[in-house]
Amino acid sequence: MTDLDQRSPSDGRSPVPTSGEATGSTSGRRAKLAGSLSSLSSSFGTTSRGIRQITQGVTQNLGQGLGQVADQTRPVWRPVSRVLGWVSPLGWSILALGVVCWVAGTHWGWTELLMVAGAALVLFVICLALAMGRTRVTIVAEVDPRRVVVGDPATGRIIVTNEARTPMLPILVELPVGLSAARFVLPALTPGHAHEELFVVPTSRRGVIEVGPATTVQGDPLGLMRRTLTWTDRTELFVHPRTVALESLGAGLLRDLEGATTEDLSMSDLAFHALREYQPGDDRRYIHWRSSAKAGRLLVRQFLDTRRSHVSVLVDPDPEQYRSGHGKTGQADREVVRDVMAANAPTAIQADVEAAISVGSSIMVRVMLDEQDATIVCGDQRVTKAVPQVGLDAMSRVVPGPVDFFAMSLDAADLAPDTSTVFLVTGPHRPFIELQRAAGQFSQEVAKVVVVIDPQADHGIRRGGGMLLLTLSRLEDLRLLLVAGVSR
Repeated sequence: MTDLDQRSPSDGRSPVPTSGEATGSTSGRRAKLAGSLSSLSSSFGTTSRGIRQITQGVTQNLGQGLGQVADQTRPVWRPVSRVLGWVSPLGWSILALGVVCWVAGTHWGWTELLMVAGAALVLFVICLALAMGRTRVTIVAEVDPRRVVVGDPATGRIIVTNEARTPMLPILVELPVGLSAARFVLPALTPGHAHEELFVVPTSRRGVIEVGPATTVQGDPLGLMRRTLTWTDRTELFVHPRTVALESLGAGLLRDLEGATTEDLSMSDLAFHALREYQPGDDRRYIHWRSSAKAGRLLVRQFLDTRRSHVSVLVDPDPEQYRSGHGKTGQADREVVRDVMAANAPTAIQADVEAAISVGSSIMVRVMLDEQDATIVCGDQRVTKAVPQVGLDAMSRVVPGPVDFFAMSLDAADLAPDTSTVFLVTGPHRPFIELQRAAGQFSQEVAKVVVVIDPQADHGIRRGGGMLLLTLSRLEDLRLLLVAGVSR
């Protein structure tokens, strides 16, 4: 045996571990390392939470302090910020040019740059002085009439009166009309005198046109300063959809004390009709005892039903469901809103939608003129039991776009649970199953009429799925179609 084999642990050297001992030692080291890492991560998480809490507290205190300072110094910085708001981009450019030339000329001793800096700064100060001063005027902006039909002329006027004791220099008055703006350059006005300007509002498109507010623009001829003051509020001009005169629909199913009598017999109403012989199950309160004594048998009163219509109208504003807009809608919502607000001519994609809105509005107006209840739902607009003006105002606000037709029918059923007749106005591309689902939200006794706007189809009247289907190609033919298919 060699010396290496006879070496013992007392030699001072570590013995060679076996495989089992090596595995246990490695596992222990791993466990210790994992414990150290977990304790380190927990301590780090605790430290990070503490830092976040401290930072959040400092941020809150700093924000509160800055808010208090801003409130206390508001009388100082608010006028300064208002004056700085007068400066146009050109004015800031001139000011920056002056400062840069002043610094460069001072540093390098260039007299030419100092002269340019002086001219720019003097020009800036002169333009600022021209924009200062109080403007004491009274401005009245009005549109007459406030409600027009598509295509009817709408004019407005603006009256400016000088309320100051000194003559007023010529100023510029701007009046936003939709997305455009009318600009009037007023002449010099002596104290107490007024100047009137007229303007025309385009009404070739259904919608709501915002007119105002009127502002005066005071500044310099070069455009370095632009000081605007607002003098009036915003006014809305309603451009109503076109409507056609219709005959009285004369349709109704619900009993009402103020309704019209019908040919239907009833055992409980106000319009007395005749006496008939008593039958088992009849209400004894309606037995006419005097006549029964004379006839020798029991006789009961019989009445005629009185009915009053509550008509609900659902108009589909989705251009995709109509012939002219199917597969062609590429406008963003912002573009559609822009067209409506600007009262531009309707696009070809939305032509059938406008016809559908006109059909629904015509039916609504006819029902209201008959002193019956009406509910109309179109897009996000909902009107029930109102006057024609309110309903037409709501239809003016309708923006064409995709809708959930089933949800619209649910809203209509909630608004008018006593509906007796419902009109569904849509295009030929709305699936028939969706129309059935929408009409199914109303009870079975409700008369359901579907009006399909299709300029390429012939007029037609047919029945299917418990609904009356009317095909309309022109708005002008709506009267004859309703007389033939609905009125009785």
